[in-house]
This record gives sequence, C-alpha cells and structure tokens, in this order.
Amino acid sequence: MLEELKPHLIELRKRLGISVAVIFVAFFVCFAFWEPLLHWMITPLERVLPEGSSVIFVKVHEPFFTAIKVAFFAGLIASLPIIFWQFWLFVAPGLYDHEKKMVVPFVFFATLMFLIGASFCYYVVIPFGFDFLINFGNTLFTALPSIGEYVSFFTKLLIAFGIAFELPVITFFLAKIGLVDDAMLKNHFRYAIIIIFLVSALLTPPDVLTQFLMAGPLIILYGISILIAKSVNPTSIDEDDEEDDEEEKE
Repeated sequence: MLEELKPHLIELRKRLGISVAVIFVAFFVCFAFWEPLLHWMITPLERVLPEGSSVIFVKVHEPFFTAIKVAFFAGLIASLPIIFWQFWLFVAPGLYDHEKKMVVPFVFFATLMFLIGASFCYYVVIPFGFDFLINFGNTLFTALPSIGEYVSFFTKLLIAFGIAFELPVITFFLAKIGLVDDAMLKNHFRYAIIIIFLVSALLTPPDVLTQFLMAGPLIILYGISILIAKSVNPTSIDEDDEEDDEEEKE
C-alpha cells in the first residue's frame, strides 16, 4: 500500500514545493509594496469609521507583522495561476489525454472565479458588513480597530469568498471525471442550501446581512453548477427515471 502511494507522495511534495517557492518569491516582491497594499486593504474600513475614530496598533511588533501578513496575502493572490497549474499537473496522470489539454482553461477560470469572489467581498460584502459592525453602538463606544486584527479578518474573509466562488470550477472538474452529474446536484439541492447557509454563518461576520450576501451568490453559483454538470456529464434517461422512482418511494 505504501509502495503504491510513494510515487504520488513524491509528486505531491514536488508540486507543493514549487507552489511554496513561488509564493516565497512573490512574498518578497510584494513586501516592497506593503504600504500601498495596506492602504488598499484599509480603505473600506476608513470609509465607515465615525468621526474621531482611527486605525491603531496596540503591540510594539504589530506594524511589522502586519506588513508580513499583507505581503504574504498579496503574494498568495499573485501566485494563484501557478498554484492551480501545479494542482492540475498533480491530478493530470489520472486524466485522459484530451482532458489533460484543458490545463489552460482550468487555470484561467479557477483564477478568475477566485478573483471575482474576492472582488465581490471587497466591493459589496465588506462595505455593508463593516458599516454595520463599526457603527453598531457608536453612541456608546469609540471605534479604535487594531490594524493587525483587521488585516487578519480582512484576508480570511477575502480568501473565504474566493474559495467559495470556485464552486462552478470544482463542479466542472468533478463532472468531467464522472463523479457528479446534474441529477445528483438537483436531488441534493435542499441539503446544499443548508450547507451553504451554515458555511456562510461560519465564514462571515455575525450579522444576517453579510451572511445573506455570501449565501445568495453561492445559491446562484450552485444553480450555474447544475447547468455546467448537465453540459459536461448529463444524466442518462434511464438513470433519471430510476432517481425519480426513488424520490416517489421516499
């Protein structure tokens, strides 16, 4: 068993090593521009801060480690095409020859969907969510957000939305190798809705508006995923009839 897994583990180590090396190089490049990158990150926060409030740091080492967080996040985003490419090369040996040629579309759309998810979070979710959180109870408290905690929260939120928006790409990949079809996604739609709202509640700030801003697009993306699965791996008529009979029995 271990002998059979050894080549896969060696290949996995190789792909992870290349991805980490690329992120490492991108990190140092981005570290030279950490100040404008940080300014871009805190712009949504500054827009909703009430008068008399400002962003502060409370620990001596906080500015330096914040710069590291900013550079690492930017380096990770810049390295996404290489990371997705290395992932594809890792799974490629298990694909057919015509499927291996889809590396460019996969890398392009995986990167694009991540950026769309992160952009949606930055331009829609964060302004609404932070406006509610910062200004809630501002007559009783003065908002003095810590830069370190803000950057950590900001990056986690953008990454969460970026990963969530990969749903159509993941569906395409699973449908291409025959693991899912449109009927399967349709039959599990109710369970998917529950999971989407649970994930949204875990990944977003604790307010209903922000949770719906994540759950809503994910539900739409799930519907798009059904159409993708139908075009890539449609359910046969016989399988469709069997699933309908099972639903009637239930």
